[in-house]
Amino acid sequence: MTSTTVPSQLEQFSIAITAGLNRLDLHKQTPIGLYEPASYLMNLGGKRMRPALVLAAYALFKDNFEAALPQALAVELFHNFTLAHDDIMDDAPYRRGKATIHTKWNLNTGILSGDLIMIKAYDELIKCPTNQLAEILKVFNQTAIDVCEGQQLDVDFETSNEVSIEDYLKMISLKTAALLDGSLKIGATRADASAAEIALIGDFGMNLGIAFQLQDDILDAYGDPKRFGKQVGGDIMANKKTYLLLTALQLANTEQLNALHELLNQSINPEEKVEKTLSVFNAIGVKEHALNAMNSYYKKAENALALVDVDEARKATLYSILNSLRVRDI
Repeated sequence: MTSTTVPSQLEQFSIAITAGLNRLDLHKQTPIGLYEPASYLMNLGGKRMRPALVLAAYALFKDNFEAALPQALAVELFHNFTLAHDDIMDDAPYRRGKATIHTKWNLNTGILSGDLIMIKAYDELIKCPTNQLAEILKVFNQTAIDVCEGQQLDVDFETSNEVSIEDYLKMISLKTAALLDGSLKIGATRADASAAEIALIGDFGMNLGIAFQLQDDILDAYGDPKRFGKQVGGDIMANKKTYLLLTALQLANTEQLNALHELLNQSINPEEKVEKTLSVFNAIGVKEHALNAMNSYYKKAENALALVDVDEARKATLYSILNSLRVRDI
């Protein structure tokens, strides 16, 4: 496999995933009040990295990646289900620059259409050989439980003053990384990989997911909004307990700690709050600590993938995904 074939394989994944989602024909089903919002959400776009990971894991071991397409679609459907409900919990007005379901329609529609998407995920998931079904369901269900547990921890952290860096890493390993882990394990299971290989590819996904979230934390504070696609400083404005804030609270001297607590508890102009918080972060060296942690998890992901016992050429797409995430602008 040459370097020029790697993007073409990712492009093939993208084409197959888009075609598969279109075949669901959600927009053609009734009642319209249920299916139209579900179709709307599924067509908002996004990277579709998670279904691509299902196909890439399958392609590590076998050539006909289309065989794992239903499971890839299931993962993408589940991911969008979580987004629909997260948006409701966060009272978020926008998703990918467009109005969220509950904003465009109403709260009940957001809940019900989200539920429908989750059920559709199971419809796709079970399209596999009978001898693989139990294991694939087990992985999928555990992944779903992990995501719910991670979301609850995130909610709990909003009102807790006793959140440690270790607590935060556990939360993101559940809320964010578990779905990457599960996507890869499902793809490898569909390809009849060994238990040891499935565990390694899961480790790759778990570490990739943690690194990805740490990078999002950094980008939220230091990224270019035009490149990042989100409002910079949003986490600071919302007092979210990110890796950056928790590191600052842990390493701050008395003066810096007092300044941080004042910024967390005082109602001031959002732009001023971001500016002053970043000033404290910079004095402590928070960004460098976060970058070091992020890079260590990317390296752990790379090491896990290196141990998978297949021809190196088959790993090119997963290495490409890892590297494309690692070089996002910070």
